[in-house]
Amino acid sequence: MTILDLHRVRLFCTSVGPADAPALLLVHGWGGDGREWSPHAEALAGRFRVLVPDLRGHGRSEVPAEGNTPLEMAEDLAALITALGTGPVTAVGHSMGGQVVNLLAVHHPHTVRSVIALDPAHGAHGPEVEQIPARLADYERHGARAAASFVAGAFSPQAPAGLRTAHVRTILGTPDHVIAQAYAGMYTDPGAVGIRPHSEEYLRGRTQPALTVWTSAEAAEWERGTLGVHGSRVDHWPGTGHYLHEERPKRTIRLILNWAAEEGPNRS
Repeated sequence: MTILDLHRVRLFCTSVGPADAPALLLVHGWGGDGREWSPHAEALAGRFRVLVPDLRGHGRSEVPAEGNTPLEMAEDLAALITALGTGPVTAVGHSMGGQVVNLLAVHHPHTVRSVIALDPAHGAHGPEVEQIPARLADYERHGARAAASFVAGAFSPQAPAGLRTAHVRTILGTPDHVIAQAYAGMYTDPGAVGIRPHSEEYLRGRTQPALTVWTSAEAAEWERGTLGVHGSRVDHWPGTGHYLHEERPKRTIRLILNWAAEEGPNRS
């Protein structure tokens, strides 16, 4: 599978695993692409039909002039799931991808069985919120070069060798206008859900079980207070950088398998 024309955008997407297996959707974050999920996709292909898209404006997917926002990305994924006829998916998203899969679950509940959000781009508060206008202005002026500085600082000392460099290279290849539009779509556009009060409102609209993993203890404690769906939970992974799924791929794969087998919607 390569490029799919969804009649709203052309997305690059790969699929591994049996066509009749339960569907698992793996969604990358801001300035990334689906390659970061390659070890996970291979390991999980025996249990799932694993779908790995590049979001609009990213990787090998089409780069629209406008609309490179999490909300539009969620609409794209709803169209992708419908086009492929997979039925409801277990939707896994990292960072901005975590916001995207939650938006997908809220706006298109029939497409999502459950959600796994890894260090998602929601719940911003305090000093982080105060920095948003200046960061957006920087991204609007300097695009990917400014974003690369942020990404370079997002790893723990235990991150595998080469991981930081790989992500800096990837984000530097993301078009500047996509960087700025996606950031605004997360935090400042009308209807953006990245700031904590707006995050709480949209999370309350999610009807599916969800597992959220935070690297921040404070964020984990906050999100535990938002859970309203039976079977949902929040985990905290200390000592891990923002790209936790790549710093700890084996733990992430176990997490997904255990959630699907024990804590997800198929639990008796």
